[in-house]
Amino acid sequence: MIRFFSNHKIIFVVTNIIFIVFYLFPGSLAGFLVFNDFSKQPQITPDFFEISSNHFYAFFLISIIGILTFYNSPKLIYFVILLIFYSIILELLHMIIPKRTFQYEDLFGNLYGVIASIFLLCIKKVYEKFK
Repeated sequence: MIRFFSNHKIIFVVTNIIFIVFYLFPGSLAGFLVFNDFSKQPQITPDFFEISSNHFYAFFLISIIGILTFYNSPKLIYFVILLIFYSIILELLHMIIPKRTFQYEDLFGNLYGVIASIFLLCIKKVYEKFK
């Protein structure tokens, strides 16, 4: 799986572009696709502990794809740091995008999604070390 993603970086790039369009669009593109209404946001699962579950899942997925893409790169640590800033900056941009709002619940969902993927990366690295 790691070899597949690292050999096909275009998957990460295209996924990232789609993700950014959905994330920064003024209104909800997902709501339009599901409910035919830009003002409704589909909810995958209920939020947990004041953390947006949708944001957690989205950033977990994009982070996993990114980590698998750059797993064998010597610059992986820089990429992981970039993911953290990426999750913060995208949420801060909601302050200036019409019909979008900055919410701490979304910011924490973003950060926890990235942190969960980093945690899985660490587990994999430890597993490979002791294998």
